[in-house]
Amino acid sequence: MIKRFRTLPLLLLAAACATAPAAQMAAPPPPAASGLYSGIVSAAHPEATAAGLAILKKGGTASDAAAATMLALTVVEPQSSGIGGGGFLVYQPANGQVATIDGREAAPMVASPAQFLGPDGKRLGFADAATGGRSVGVPGNIRLIAEAHKRWGKLPWAELFAPAIALADGFTVSTRMSEFIGYGKAGLMKSPEGRALYFNADGTPIAAGTRFANPALAATLRKIAAEGPDAFYAGPIAAGILAAVNTAENNPTGMTQADLTNYRAKERAPVCGSYRTYRICGMGPPSSGGVGVLQMLAQLERFDMKALGKDNPVAWHLFAESQRLAYADRDKWLGDADFVQVPVQGLTDKRYIKARGALIAADKRIAKAEAGMPRGAPPRQAANDNEVAGTTHFAVAATDGSVATYTSTVERVFGSGLVANGFVLNNELTDFNFDPADQGALTANRVQPGKRPRSSMSPTIVYDSKGRVVLAVGAAGGTTIIAQVAKAVMGVVDFGLPVDQALGLPQLVALGDRLSVEKGTFLETMIPQLKAMGHNPVATTLPLKLNGIEQLPGGWRGGADPRSEGKVLGY
Repeated sequence: MIKRFRTLPLLLLAAACATAPAAQMAAPPPPAASGLYSGIVSAAHPEATAAGLAILKKGGTASDAAAATMLALTVVEPQSSGIGGGGFLVYQPANGQVATIDGREAAPMVASPAQFLGPDGKRLGFADAATGGRSVGVPGNIRLIAEAHKRWGKLPWAELFAPAIALADGFTVSTRMSEFIGYGKAGLMKSPEGRALYFNADGTPIAAGTRFANPALAATLRKIAAEGPDAFYAGPIAAGILAAVNTAENNPTGMTQADLTNYRAKERAPVCGSYRTYRICGMGPPSSGGVGVLQMLAQLERFDMKALGKDNPVAWHLFAESQRLAYADRDKWLGDADFVQVPVQGLTDKRYIKARGALIAADKRIAKAEAGMPRGAPPRQAANDNEVAGTTHFAVAATDGSVATYTSTVERVFGSGLVANGFVLNNELTDFNFDPADQGALTANRVQPGKRPRSSMSPTIVYDSKGRVVLAVGAAGGTTIIAQVAKAVMGVVDFGLPVDQALGLPQLVALGDRLSVEKGTFLETMIPQLKAMGHNPVATTLPLKLNGIEQLPGGWRGGADPRSEGKVLGY
């Protein structure tokens, strides 16, 4: 599955900034109706869900519970995310406007546009580039949760770490984790700490059902809990990161203490826009998810998706066409707006989106889906990236009315393969374009010192016409994330499904001329109809993992992708 996904073409989407609606806040909610919850967590691992719920029950905000969930996932789902990586948070506080925080990893100052070119000037193979020190960006998750805690936290900082510390002292390895240790073996075995931590003496992965402790990670978490976020970016923890990266067996690099010291999580303007009677808010650049989700949906507004329904091949054809247009825009226009001009407002302008949607026909495929020319767009060359399957997502709602949707990642399975201080270090820099120029023109997502690579992570909040949060959702799975999240929103808004069923809908992903449909689902049976409309679908296994929560008049309900080991808990 992993190898197959890496071959998918990767395209770019644009980002948009708009003022979000004020949340409709009221007194503390009444007791939850039958089957619904007042406070809720949906995460990709049951132990992480329980960690977030424990913080909610202590009176924590959604920010507090999201931090505890992220920290717990560092322990129990190390293959996907953690404090050695980064993430994006979309947050609706109990009062005020929606906000977003960018905790995306940053390239160290030693990085260069030729970062992933070999001595012959040709691009490296993905595995060669991703394994070891050269692919590691400065981790952002600790700064992200620190910034969120400063703004919206209620419980003491140290208390947020207690569930993760308890897990690091010992938990039971899941089947999924054991399998992914096997998938990540080539990289982990090149890291002395990774080899010792995740493999038996004979080189076999630790087995499912094993009681597993990570003392180094427990010590790391205790130190950050006691001393604050600076303890991660300086002192012995920072020294461990630098040693792992700069003396790596593969691709040692030159990250410095200054790279760690100078890292900051950044508040970004959210990308907001309308879809039918709803308002959708997501993450701006360097994420391509906010623009992508909005475009994929809003380009379909002239079609009656509800009347077509989820069982109609035309509905999925239309969705595929909208994806092709949105991914083409992503490929050309998106990047880190601190370094390149990103025409966010043009890409999310209603007139532009309407014109793009007018290209879609109900009965035939667009011959060639190309990027548009939004208002404010500079001259630029399109270029594919290398984003691969990985990542995790979680969504939280607290009884005070706050809501968090947070996507966290270390990129591919076990990231760079390097382990330091008990946690996995990311390989996020391979999300940059390996080729800094295409046809003589520089690309928006080329490597630059201090720059953050473009991402598909798409944490999303949906509001009704009164400004009330009705859905918070996100996904894992590399470039497929944008399409997964758009599908989930479509499932709730257009098809009228409860959130768990919307997440469980089969998936198709349309990138350029390639249409992948989820193998073994009703979409595979639609291949003849899709071919008749001009597509050339391929049934395949896709890297899918969604989590979300939905608010009804009587309380919250949640969903976790049935393809994952995720779980929803509430009270």
